[in-house]
Amino acid sequence: MKKILNSCTAMTLALAVSAPAQAEMMKELGKGEGAVNIVAWAGYIERGETDKNFDWVTEFEGKTGCKVSVKTAATSDEMVALMNEGGFDLVTASGDASLRLVAGKRVQEINTALIPSWSTIDERLQNAPWHTVDGKHYGTPYVWGANVLMYNTKVFPTAPDSWNVVFEEMNLPDGKTNKGRVQAYDGPIHIADAANYLMFHNPELGITDPYSLTREQFDAAIDLLRGQRKLVNRYWHDAFIQMDDFKNEGVVASGSWPFQVNVLKGDKAAMEKTPIASVFPKEGITGWSDTTMLHAEAANPNCAYMWMEHSLSPKVQGDVSAWFGTVPSVPAACKGNALLTDEGCANNGGDKFEQIKFWKTPQTKCATQGDACVPYYRWVSDYIGVIGGR
Repeated sequence: MKKILNSCTAMTLALAVSAPAQAEMMKELGKGEGAVNIVAWAGYIERGETDKNFDWVTEFEGKTGCKVSVKTAATSDEMVALMNEGGFDLVTASGDASLRLVAGKRVQEINTALIPSWSTIDERLQNAPWHTVDGKHYGTPYVWGANVLMYNTKVFPTAPDSWNVVFEEMNLPDGKTNKGRVQAYDGPIHIADAANYLMFHNPELGITDPYSLTREQFDAAIDLLRGQRKLVNRYWHDAFIQMDDFKNEGVVASGSWPFQVNVLKGDKAAMEKTPIASVFPKEGITGWSDTTMLHAEAANPNCAYMWMEHSLSPKVQGDVSAWFGTVPSVPAACKGNALLTDEGCANNGGDKFEQIKFWKTPQTKCATQGDACVPYYRWVSDYIGVIGGR
């Protein structure tokens, strides 16, 4: 129980959002301050320590004199909590965190004129609602991708075509039960995965957006998750712990990120013992489009702007996408990158943009349900209850 409840504190902290005065947008860049401090997902800011081929920090530091420091966060709630605490310049926020950061005035409007590569960003992302509010931009798009179903190919000789292997009790193709052999994401946004599953299998509920749920729809998703609770080996939020669970703890199926899939596939010893693959199930997929956002009280704004520009270079975009299994926000990165290869964007789901239900913060006001949706704070409290067995 301790390992399951371990990260609930981060969820609770994320609810306490202060609202200081909004920072004024920068008008011009000055000399770099010599440092930039970033909150990021694991694998998003690499300097070649994990794999020498993946390093987009060293060149930046040499070119700008800005020393990059990274604090890895495991969930969006942890990112919001860290940004509330302060001491950081940038955060790579997903859509279920970005609007909370804007509403809480923890991030500031960016001046796109100070980012020369802004015009190279995919037009579908330039005004995306998870970082654009009232026509103002609160960050630069980084990369985007899908939440995949990762599975053990020894247990599933044929790829599973449904999320039911992690939501419903059953015997798997190896004849053994899935109880204690599957995982679920340790974050309230996982409720959207349950809602997405119900959209397909229970159309009578009338769910049209897994992030905009009436009380009846929300309760149905929570009931599904209570059933899943009986199956779950661990609620994961640390990518590396999840990979270890697949290698050593008998986990055979779980929602995951392409990052874990790529790292495990690159581990020859692991692939011989517990080979894995991933699939986009028939019910559809949720996903994320992440934004590099500037803290309202950033101590190093010049270096931060330099990093945002650096992050949009085709080389960085391609390398990040090859490493994490994402799709670049700069389409030019899809061609000519040795690590990503010309097939990489398609392999990572580049043709599924319209199909992905991107993470966003649930709000009471929701166009699809007559402004009568369950707000995010209830997602947090009820999901903590699910994890705790209530």
